Amino acid sequence: MAAGGLDTTGFATLLVEERPDRLVVLLNRPEVRNAIDQQMVDELHRVCAYLEQTPKVLIIAGTNGVFASGADIAQLRERRRDDALQGINSTIFVRIAKLPMPVIAALDGFCLGGGAELAYAADFRIGTPGVRIGNPETGLGILAAAGASWRLKELVGEPVAKEILLAGTVLRADRALAVGLITEVHDADRLMDAAHDLADRIGRQDPLAVRITKSVFHAPAEAHPLIDQLAQGILFESQAKFDRMQAFLDRKNTKTTSTPQDQHDGTK
Repeated sequence: MAAGGLDTTGFATLLVEERPDRLVVLLNRPEVRNAIDQQMVDELHRVCAYLEQTPKVLIIAGTNGVFASGADIAQLRERRRDDALQGINSTIFVRIAKLPMPVIAALDGFCLGGGAELAYAADFRIGTPGVRIGNPETGLGILAAAGASWRLKELVGEPVAKEILLAGTVLRADRALAVGLITEVHDADRLMDAAHDLADRIGRQDPLAVRITKSVFHAPAEAHPLIDQLAQGILFESQAKFDRMQAFLDRKNTKTTSTPQDQHDGTK
């Protein structure tokens, strides 16, 4: 850990790599296929607390060819009504979804139950041919209560969401790609490189514009268009806007074949 970075003292379920513009978090409970337990939730809260104060892109992946096989069934078996009302997993997944900068989930192998719900909370999901993603909760006598019951419909539409939630269908990579649940498929040995390539593309954008765009994107329908206009007002006054637009114009002016049509970004 670099000085001033995330303090990982006491971490036992996450492996963390920090770079200037991103944080890589690997779920690491290989003995239970990276099942999400209370300690992992607590450590993810510490990650979120840090990223809320120090916004960076977050890449989440698993270890040993598995993203996360779900919640820890041994712990889940003992939970009762009051535990459910605390929203142990849903609270951390909402917090991850609301992080200031984008979250990339790099998925391999099993991505089931709570593991799938963690992936649904990310802004981007990329995977390998070995991905198996779904929510088998109803087969265990419970429901997917940490986001799948409402996020999944937004991600893949009602028919496919019901197939996953009510019939326990687990999607393989080809179908997950076809329905848009994942957006890229890479061989396992290329998965993390692909995640970093995506983080690099995000990193080439203006960080403030990315943060504000993410916030506006997730605003409720009734907040538009006012929130868009207010957000644009903030960005119109940012120095990055002037610098980046001037750089754009300077690049165009260096081309002897420049035309007036080149002098805009394609928007109206």
